[in-house]
Amino acid sequence: MYAIVDIETTGGSHKTGKITEIAIYIHNGEKIIDSFVSLINPECFIPEYITRLTGIDNQMVAASPKFYELAKKIVEITENKIFVAHNVNFDYNFIQKEFKELGYEYSRQKLCTVKLSRKYLPGFRSYSLGKLCDELNIEIKGRHRAGGDAYATAKLFELIMQKHVQKKLL
Repeated sequence: MYAIVDIETTGGSHKTGKITEIAIYIHNGEKIIDSFVSLINPECFIPEYITRLTGIDNQMVAASPKFYELAKKIVEITENKIFVAHNVNFDYNFIQKEFKELGYEYSRQKLCTVKLSRKYLPGFRSYSLGKLCDELNIEIKGRHRAGGDAYATAKLFELIMQKHVQKKLL
């Protein structure tokens, strides 16, 4: 089982940034079987350039749950699942840092769809999620939003699983 994850953040570094949105699609290797999507109040200011990119502003997240309020759900929904993301270390490191700040060690096996795509779908000019999905005709509804990007990552993952991987990746 796989937990396909995407987050939006207040910046590009897990050392200084905070999570503003999370999406998790539970995948059985063939299809999505469950999902969880939520805005998150980062308890800090969202820079204007991030708002321009994601559409997420300070007002949108003001009444949203804080990470600690969602932590138990995130642990439960990803438990005993492989953590999958496009550029997995970005998402994983942010989530791991948020848990560390709560005094919890979050640890999951990881799988990166960038690496999988390079291995099983060679020859593309770019392996960014947007460009790769464009070339593979995978529609992204809500680019630079956690739900849209995670759903597109799930569809990319399915394509790789169906066409190039016999049983399991790990």
